[in-house]
Amino acid sequence: MGKLDGKVAIITGAADGIGEASASLFVKEGAQVVIADIDDEKGQAVAKELGKGAVYLHTDVTREGDVKAAIDLAIRRFGRLDCMYNNAGAGGVLAPIEDIPVEAFDRLIALVLRGPFLGIKYAAPIMKRQGSGSIISTASTSGFRTGDSDLTYSAAKAGVIQLTRFAAMELGECGVRVNCISPGGIVTDIYRKSAGLSREAFADKLPALKAHFATLQPMRRAGLPEDVAYAALWLASDDSSFVNGHNLVVDGGMVNGKTWTQCLTDMGQIGALLLG
Repeated sequence: MGKLDGKVAIITGAADGIGEASASLFVKEGAQVVIADIDDEKGQAVAKELGKGAVYLHTDVTREGDVKAAIDLAIRRFGRLDCMYNNAGAGGVLAPIEDIPVEAFDRLIALVLRGPFLGIKYAAPIMKRQGSGSIISTASTSGFRTGDSDLTYSAAKAGVIQLTRFAAMELGECGVRVNCISPGGIVTDIYRKSAGLSREAFADKLPALKAHFATLQPMRRAGLPEDVAYAALWLASDDSSFVNGHNLVVDGGMVNGKTWTQCLTDMGQIGALLLG
């Protein structure tokens, strides 16, 4: 018995990274999954690898018609919709605020915040009629603290967290749960795309990138897409049936502050200044 036996899910941004890991895990746990992405070659390859439990659809989540089409496909192919996982995203422009192009700001807000809004908007009536469903969105630790990412990305993710809370209070009355996940330092393709690297070049950089990410939190390893996928699995499953309006932080403890080792180092330096 899988945790998602008999359930149908749509996962946006499922051609790589957190979305791909989630799609693979969901299918393994018994779900039928619509892989919604704009990378047709990779998305089709993922769907083929996952077998009859998955189908790919080109989906630009900034386009209302594309999001609606993904939901229509889930209903037409599988008969229902139990989980809408709004995961598609990208990095923003790392620059002083006066140097951020308005077009780049609008583009990222459309993808990272408007996309989840559309996913919730079109999943809601179907799930309300069913009297059940789980809507998940990928937020970020950048959505509630500074210093982890750029301004536009952080603002958009803050919006995702508040969108989640508000929708949860409305849809919860109809038996539909709405939650989000805030990853911390997770090694994903978002960094490859932001740097404009090929998959091959990014693979060469992975060991050094993972080594760096292992220093960001008390859990001394890099966060991986699978870590977030397991959190999404829990929120999609009946195991979390009384969880609604929650922002699940998956960060190895990063947002809690300095590690114990860093704390000792800092206190030692302060002691040396005072007593030296």
